[in-house]
Amino acid sequence: MSSIDVRPARRGDADTIAGFQVAMALESEGLGLDPPTVARGVRAVLDDPTKGRYWVAEDAGRVAGCLLVIPEWSDWRCATVLWVHSLYVVPAARRRGVFAALYGHLRSLVERSPDLAGLRLYVDKGNAPAQRAYEAVGMACDHYQLFEWLKPAGRDATEADS
Repeated sequence: MSSIDVRPARRGDADTIAGFQVAMALESEGLGLDPPTVARGVRAVLDDPTKGRYWVAEDAGRVAGCLLVIPEWSDWRCATVLWVHSLYVVPAARRRGVFAALYGHLRSLVERSPDLAGLRLYVDKGNAPAQRAYEAVGMACDHYQLFEWLKPAGRDATEADS
């Protein structure tokens, strides 16, 4: 097994990350995303760090996985909780420590910073392999249940109001 290196994503990673996101949505939830929309969304994050930050894991110099971290202020903890989104590991690199390296990097950031309180993520209820991976690094799912409302994909505010 080769060494996994974790680094902040760069603008040059945008196409790779966008491709990962399209593949992840189809694989994990059966959702077909619009690739140009996803590409714009990825570039928006890379251009504006207030939206979040992508991290990539390289295995033997090739990007093998990525995730997006989005900060959420916790008034209860007077610190920021980092939400992990858009996690993807290429199939050929799975079970080789890519997720563990990404998670370990983030956990280390949280442990070293008094301004960070922890890590959270959500997972599709039917994605048992991902749930096992999260449990393997010490995450638990016994505290909160996620509720959401999302407008249909591909609609902007103008369409939603009409």
